[in-house]
This record gives sequence, C-alpha cells and structure tokens, in this order.
Amino acid sequence: MEKQLKHFYLCKYFWHSSKFQVSCFYDKINYKLKKTLCTHILMKDFNSVPELLNNERSTNAQMKKRRSIRYSFTDDEYNETSYYIENGLRKVYPYYFKFRTFAKARWCGRRILDVFTSEFRGISEPVEEYVRRINEGLLTVNNKKITVDYKITHNDFMSSTVHRHELPVTAEPIHIIHKDKEKLIINKPASIPVHPCGRYRHNTILFILAKECNFKNLLPVHRLDRLTSGILIFGLNVDKAHTLTKQIINHNVTKEYLCRVDGDFPNGVTTCKERIEVIHGLIAISKVSPNGKPCTTVFEKISYNGRTSLIVCRPITGRSHQIRVHLQYLGFPVVKDPLYNNTVFGPEKERGGRIGKSDDQLIRDIFNMEKYQQIKTIINGELANLNRTQHLSSDSIESIDINIHSVINSNWSAKTLDVTNDMLFNPCKMSFDENCSECKVFFKDPRPSELNMCLHAWKYKGPDWSYETKLPIWTDDKWDD
Repeated sequence: MEKQLKHFYLCKYFWHSSKFQVSCFYDKINYKLKKTLCTHILMKDFNSVPELLNNERSTNAQMKKRRSIRYSFTDDEYNETSYYIENGLRKVYPYYFKFRTFAKARWCGRRILDVFTSEFRGISEPVEEYVRRINEGLLTVNNKKITVDYKITHNDFMSSTVHRHELPVTAEPIHIIHKDKEKLIINKPASIPVHPCGRYRHNTILFILAKECNFKNLLPVHRLDRLTSGILIFGLNVDKAHTLTKQIINHNVTKEYLCRVDGDFPNGVTTCKERIEVIHGLIAISKVSPNGKPCTTVFEKISYNGRTSLIVCRPITGRSHQIRVHLQYLGFPVVKDPLYNNTVFGPEKERGGRIGKSDDQLIRDIFNMEKYQQIKTIINGELANLNRTQHLSSDSIESIDINIHSVINSNWSAKTLDVTNDMLFNPCKMSFDENCSECKVFFKDPRPSELNMCLHAWKYKGPDWSYETKLPIWTDDKWDD
C-alpha cells in the first residue's frame, strides 16, 4: 500500500452536494476521501499520506452522522421570499423554487414518476401533477425535457420547479448566547429545523440567521431535532468548526439536557446502555435493538409534580433520537413527543422494547399517522377532495381576514430577532398558482404550544469553554400546557 501511495500525483478539491470532498488519484488505485469543510488536508509531504489515512479513518467513521457541512447560499436564494408573523407563528410567503438532486443508487432503473411519488416525503404530490410538470418541461433530467416513462440512470441530475409552501414555525425569538470572531452560540427555539430539509427552507435556523442577522455561511458543529430547543453551536470559520466538532466526537464535551417525562421517574441516577438501531433512515425512526449501535445515556431525576418528572439527561454518545428512544424504552417517554410518546409503537409505547409488530408494519403505521395529522390541519376538506374546500384565487387574496397576534415582548433585546412592521402580513406579497394544490386549501394553524416537546439542550461544556441557556418554562413544576 505504501509503495502504491508514493505514485500519488494529484489531489484536487471540489464542491459536490454541499459537501467538501478530496479526490486522490493514483496510477494503480483510486481513493476518494469524503470530507467536510471542517476537515483540512494539506498534502505537503506525500510520504505522510499513509499516516494521514490511518489517522483520519477512525475520525471519518465517527463523523459520518455528525459531520459539519457548510451550507452556502446566494443572496438571490435568501431573497426568494420573506417572512410574516401571524397567530404567534413565523410564516413564509409561497414562492417558486426549483428542487435539484442527483440520482441515488437505489433510484437507478426506476421510473421517474415512481421515485418522485415515493421518495420525497412531505413534498410528494399526486401522480397527475408530476405528469403535468413533465409534459410542460417543469420536471427535467440533465436540463432536458423527458417523457413520463423515463427511467433514471446513474448520475442523472433532476430538477423540478414547484410553487413552494413552507410549514409555519414558532415566532419565538432566537436568543444569541455568545458571539466572537470564531463561533456563534444560540438558544434554538423548538419547531425550527437547523438546516433546509423537507418542507422547510427559509423557516430554518440557517436562513433566519442569515436573512435577519447577516450570519451567512455558518458551519453547524452539531444538530438538534426540530422539536428540541436549546444550545446550538456554529463555527464562523473552518478551523474553529473542525476543532469543536473533533472535541464532540472525541467525547471532550459534556452535554446536559433537561427533559420532562410522563410518570414518576426513579430517584437517583439511572444509566441506559441499550443499543439503538435506525429502522428507517428516510423518516428517521429509531428503536432499541440488539442489532443497533452502542450508546449510553445517564439520567437523574430532579423533581416530580404528581404527573410528570423533570430529569437531567447526560448523553455519552450521540445517536439519532438517543435520549427520546432510551426514555421510551425505560417507560418514561418525553412529554409532547409526537413520535416516541405515541401508541403507534403499541399500547405500552415500546416500554422494555415491547412493540408487538414488525418494523415494516411500524413504519407503515407511522406513515399513516403522519398523513392523518396532515389531514387534521385542513379546514373544510381534504387534499384528495378539493371540491369540498374553500378555494383561493389571486382576486380573493386581499379579502382574507387576518388575525395578527403580536409576539413582541419586553424581554427582547438587541441580541434577539425583533419583529418589525415589515414582518406583518402583507396580502400584496402572496402569490397564487392555479396548478398548486396547496394554494386551493385552507390549513388550520397549529397552536404555538403544539410546536415543541419537553426536551432542551441546557449546558454544553468543552475543555476551555462552557455555555448554558435559561430554563424553559416547562421546567417549573407548576407548568401546565
């Protein structure tokens, strides 16, 4: 191997799918080391390449699920649309957007209609709508018009122009805990995703901070679930982001979460070391399983109010949904957790690993549950039966009765994102597309209290730094949602 590596003659850097990669080409072998922007490789001494590969191999495996990705957007993208505040929610005016993606290996050989109707959870539309887009050239492959029978091949580049409606998030301000030349630490409100995903783009932490605080091209050091609130750390340059990420994956950072759970949690310290397996990556469902990856969470009860317990959680590892899954397994699910505190996992909600159904059946039931929740938000009809709904048109937009609720409060400071008059609803900014199914349906707004669960990233402490947030309102034992 070392002899072959001496034939190294080229190392080039390039962008692809928002990830930074390093391609190393050799005359007899071809290695591709997938890296993030938070990983520098300076090939100054070719003889050190074998050592570099060995040193990076373990780090790559650990960073696979928590790599820091640089999301770079242009001013035109930030200006695609704007926000408004209504009913205590941050909303986005509908806008035209072009989805772009390269073909995944599992898509190859499948009809493009089948892929679009099955793979894009939360944004999929009826087959007839995709047929219309293909016929009108709004859904293309490699920037060329295709037919409805087109089968996807390797490296196909697909794009689809849509009239995009984002889901609302809380209008709660984003508090900045600390900022210096190298890092930014915020208190993330519940309900706001960290980065663009699914039905969220402008209603994400990255876009809100860029558009309203001019913090652009941030480097997330770690992530929080959409419904989880608390400390979120960003690097402002590659070196600092890499350093902080390495500290986390090397377990040099202690994390403390606050959580309110159903029932009377045992006194003292409880340690859960059950393995966790992701049973469906597309919709991020995990469960305790002997086939899962090792993980450890330490829990300690703080108080009990007769119905629920307040506990502190110290995750030693960082698996997806680790705290939520471990608490579900212990029989004390997180209060207001819409997924793991749900009888879709069985009457005992998977306490002790008891589900009573196969993984495939569980996934089907969760999909059906999500569809039901979407249908519940629609007033006077269903997406499948638009004739029963009240239709909107471009002429009727200005007649909509708007119920504005101010979210400005005395606790806001210059370090928070203030609401201005520009963020009040403006009918002139609404757009209507006669081919957009969502334009023809009134959706019921969720209550702000429905957009959070009782899980909060409270304290993060590194070798030479420490940050913590204020306590969430639900940590008070008198709290009653």
